[in-house]
Amino acid sequence: MLTTREQVLAHLHELGIEQRTVLHPAVFTVEQAQEHTRHLDGGHCKNLFLKDNKDRLWLVTCLDEQQVDLNRLAKLLGAGRLSFARGELLAEVLGVAPGSVTPLAIVNDTGSRVAAVLDTKLLAHEKINCHPLENDATTTLAAIDLLRFIRETGHEPVLLDLDRTLDRLPPA
Repeated sequence: MLTTREQVLAHLHELGIEQRTVLHPAVFTVEQAQEHTRHLDGGHCKNLFLKDNKDRLWLVTCLDEQQVDLNRLAKLLGAGRLSFARGELLAEVLGVAPGSVTPLAIVNDTGSRVAAVLDTKLLAHEKINCHPLENDATTTLAAIDLLRFIRETGHEPVLLDLDRTLDRLPPA
């Protein structure tokens, strides 16, 4: 399991994925992250580690300012009722602590327990900014390389436009 910034950055290097990482104070909210990373070009990630009432796990990655309605998202995904997964499960499956959730943590889901969900509005950005397994740094990489990274882990990402698709659902 990769658990440190250095390990995941070395793995990106092994895959030939270019990245740039900047250090900053530890951040635990989108607002705190924006204070230190808003100057970085590209889309900035918000990540939700979710569990449904059928014990399926979801890692949803979207733009940091995206509003996510869990009830409607569950309908869209064909999931049971969604809730935030416990920190212990996050550490067990993705190897990160709360506040450090990142799409790069999917590398630690060797049992393929987690479905990686990416909002297409995030992927519309040429560059994407996310934590490198630790919340005291931000890594910038190409959107296409993030998709390749996820696929290299054996996961096929679910690509959704959360706004457009959710708007087409019947009212909750």
